[in-house]
Amino acid sequence: MKRTVRAALVPLFALSSSLAIIYAQQQPAKPSAPKDDPVRVLPSDSATKSVEIGDFYLRRGKYQAALSRFQEALKTDPHYAPAYREMGRVYEKMGQWKKSLDAYQKYLDELPSAKDAREAKEIHKAIARMQKEIVAEGNSSHGAH
Repeated sequence: MKRTVRAALVPLFALSSSLAIIYAQQQPAKPSAPKDDPVRVLPSDSATKSVEIGDFYLRRGKYQAALSRFQEALKTDPHYAPAYREMGRVYEKMGQWKKSLDAYQKYLDELPSAKDAREAKEIHKAIARMQKEIVAEGNSSHGAH
């Protein structure tokens, strides 16, 4: 009897799991919950699109346009980590080390999971570069006086 019940439940469980996945994929994304909220949802489509457009501008060297899109993404979703990461890259390209450092640090603070650890390692390297640039600029300005 147990085998029969188990044999009937396994396909039923698989079917219900599949239906739940299909249902979830068809639902529109909701804005992210506060970072300390244990139930975080996917970032809004608007924030994701703004970052994609910002990346387009960044690749073409249009830093102000890129920066504007990343800021737009953060207005939509202030906890959307990729927007902070890309802002850090823009500020780095513009030579604005302190702003870059702040944006990278905010990115690390907002990371949602350990799966981003590889990218976080790259950001830590970028932070080290920014800190060296800030120290170098500080030393060169002291030597000029």
